[in-house]
Amino acid sequence: MGMHYYMAPLEAITTYTYRQAHAKVYGPLDKYFIPFLETHEKRDFKTRELQEILPEHNEGIYVVPQILTNKADGFIRLGKALKDYGYQEINLNLGCPSKTVVTKGKGSGFLAFPEELDCFLDNIFEALGSELKLSVKTRIGKEKPEEFPRLLEIFNRYPLEELIIHPRVQTDGYKNYPRMEMYDLAAKESKNPICYNGDLFNQEKLEKFQKERPDTDCLMIGRGFLMNPGLLHPETGRKEFWEFHDLVYHGYLERDLGGYRNVLFKMKELWLYQVKLFPEVKGLEKKIKKLQTQQEYEQLMGKLQTVS
Repeated sequence: MGMHYYMAPLEAITTYTYRQAHAKVYGPLDKYFIPFLETHEKRDFKTRELQEILPEHNEGIYVVPQILTNKADGFIRLGKALKDYGYQEINLNLGCPSKTVVTKGKGSGFLAFPEELDCFLDNIFEALGSELKLSVKTRIGKEKPEEFPRLLEIFNRYPLEELIIHPRVQTDGYKNYPRMEMYDLAAKESKNPICYNGDLFNQEKLEKFQKERPDTDCLMIGRGFLMNPGLLHPETGRKEFWEFHDLVYHGYLERDLGGYRNVLFKMKELWLYQVKLFPEVKGLEKKIKKLQTQQEYEQLMGKLQTVS
C-alpha cells in the first residue's frame, strides 16, 4: 500500500490554473482539493466558482470541492449541484482559522458547537450519504486540544470517506506546533480512514513524519507545495520549476483576470512562498514586492532564470 498525497485547498492560490500546471509538470497527486465554496441561496454557481469546478478545467486529475458552511440545507443544495457536474466526493471545511469565517461559526469556528455539528452531519448524511462520498477536514478544536476527543466521538458516528486532521486549534492560526498527541489519538481511535495535514514543508519534515508514523498512508500538503512544487520529486530542479512557473503565469495571462495588475497580484502571492527556492538571491522578496509592470516582472524572471 503506497502513500497517498493530496494538495490542500488554499483560497485564491491553488486555482485550477495552478493545479493543472502542477499535475502536468510533476505528475498528478492522488487528490486536489478545490478551495472552499460558500453556500448561497441560488443553486447556480458564481462565475469564479464555476471556473474552478468545470470538469474541463480539471481534466485528468481527481478533484474534491470543499464546502464552507454551518447550514445543512445549503451544504445539501451545493452537494447536489456538484453531483450534477460529475463530482463523486465533497469535503466539509472545519479547518479554516480565519477570524471572519470563525465569527460566523463556520470553518474551525463550527468546532465550538459540537451538538450543532452532530446534527449537521446527521442531516447531510441522510440527504447525500448514498449519493456522494463525504469527507471532513478539521482542526482539533476551537481553543483547546482537549476539545478533540469529543469531536472525534462525533466523527466516529458517521461513515466519512476520510477525516483529514490538522492538529492545531483555531486560536493557534498557523503558529505553535501541531499537537501530535491528538493526531495519534485519532490514529488509534478513528473509525474512519485518516489523513495528516500540517507543517510538512520540506523533504526532511516529510521523511521524519513518515519514519515516526509509518502507519499513516495519507498526507495532505499545502504550504509545502507552494514553497516547492517539486517537493515530492527531489530529482527535479530549477528547469522543472520554470516550466511550472511559465504554465501558471501564462495561464493567468490567458485567463485575463481583469487586467495585468490582477495577474501580478496573483504571481506576487505565489512568490511569497517560492522565494524559498532561491536562497542565494539576496533581497528577492523585496524586489518582487516592488514590481509594478509586466515588463518589470518578466525582466526579473529572465534574470532569475540565469541564476539556475
